[in-house]
Amino acid sequence: MNSRARATRMRRSRTASGRFLVAALAVATASAAAVVAPSAPARAARPPGPARVAAPDWRPCPDAAQAAAGLQCSSVEVPLDYRAPAGRTITIGISRLPGTDPARRRGALVLNPGGQFASELSLPLRLVALGLPSTVRERYDLIAFDPRGIGASTPVTCDLDAPHLFTIPPARYARVRADITADAGRMRAIADGCGSSGSAASLPHMTVANVARDLDRIRQALGEERVSYLGYSFGTYIGAVYATLFPGRTDRVVLDSVVGPGGMDHTWSRRLGLGAEQRFPDFAAWAADEDVRYGLGDTPHRVRATMSRLAGRLDRAPVERIDGSLLRYLTFALLFSDATFPALAQFWAVLNKATSGSTLDPDEVTLLRQMSNTAFDFSGLLHLACNNVEGWPRGVRAYERDVALDRERYPLFGAASAGLWPCAFWPARTVEPRVRISDDGPSDILMVQNRRDPGTPLAGALQTRRALGQRARMITVEQGGHLVYLHSGNACADAAVTQFLVLGVRPGADRVCPR
Repeated sequence: MNSRARATRMRRSRTASGRFLVAALAVATASAAAVVAPSAPARAARPPGPARVAAPDWRPCPDAAQAAAGLQCSSVEVPLDYRAPAGRTITIGISRLPGTDPARRRGALVLNPGGQFASELSLPLRLVALGLPSTVRERYDLIAFDPRGIGASTPVTCDLDAPHLFTIPPARYARVRADITADAGRMRAIADGCGSSGSAASLPHMTVANVARDLDRIRQALGEERVSYLGYSFGTYIGAVYATLFPGRTDRVVLDSVVGPGGMDHTWSRRLGLGAEQRFPDFAAWAADEDVRYGLGDTPHRVRATMSRLAGRLDRAPVERIDGSLLRYLTFALLFSDATFPALAQFWAVLNKATSGSTLDPDEVTLLRQMSNTAFDFSGLLHLACNNVEGWPRGVRAYERDVALDRERYPLFGAASAGLWPCAFWPARTVEPRVRISDDGPSDILMVQNRRDPGTPLAGALQTRRALGQRARMITVEQGGHLVYLHSGNACADAAVTQFLVLGVRPGADRVCPR
């Protein structure tokens, strides 16, 4: 890869690493409660009666720069409860970047980036900035939407104050059983806040199945018989649920960096420990090559030893509110992209200096203070995750068992990723079971997946691939990091996705793209 291509890839990856997966943002064994197949049919019941959805009233988006770039905004009204379509309604915020060649127009390409804690209506412009090919732009109106409860859609809240904001995953790295018990009070308080907030009446209806139904209302509002879809990270689960509930309404579906078939559940959260272990050697090898600059160890083994040493020191004496648990979380988050390896190495180098008793300069202190400010209000995403009640064991005991197992199996991060979420104390049961991803429908899905993805590990993608059966083809990319299309700089994978979106051509069988 030449220097110009590498620089382009790093710019793209920085954009990706600042976003979820979920991502901010995603083990082999899960508790029995998390893996039992739900009793629901593969396809949930449709809303009774025909749905009449008004066409969007497109206007320039409120943000002046977005409007100047041609992005249009609107909203679609949908039922809060699809069992009562004539009852209370909520709004779903949507945006559109019109296609550039009406003569070649194929339809609408609906986008979801998986972030799910703030508005993502600017996504069409971001993808264009990342180099979305003109052939795709010619054929599709790019449509973004904020899932119910989030961003420009009718919001939900858990009334979280600063001590109860959380990261993904929200649990601290539990060194001993008492750490889990200590976490339980905070998680219960978050769950109680969701159940008693001003939006609590909406809580049972904040499900991914209803997000998929909202997406179909968007399709109707757009006047499309079918829609294409490009979903990243948690957005892949939304896409898979839509393809299950509305198989006849899908055109060309791309699922990039794929969450497992259970969505955001305890099984997925535990896999983050596995993902960290699979991805960390990439960083360790890079840091060893850069030892002269950062001093973290001249072999991958020594780099890993530096991690253990730093975590132990910080657990005994935190620096600028950074303890061993936060070090492990931030290390995990900065593994999402090769482009953030220098930032991770610099972060470690400053901590190494601080824990060795050296005086930090003002810039180094500022860096640590910025790094310690990691908590967000994930109220909307929390509703979508925790309403997946079949996926989360209740109470504390199962988490104690799983943390003990994963601390040994995946020592870098397993004692955090297997830990408690507020879902363990969720205040309400939802109105329907979790959707079981189905292979019933047209063969129109392309999956793309990095082999060493820390946020949505390959193990979960393979399970989704099996669940989709003949409907899907999968491209595994021989590299690390989170997100592929337009983000990783892999020419083979980018070309395959573009070819599918433009021409409808997929590989005849699952294949591998080299690095």
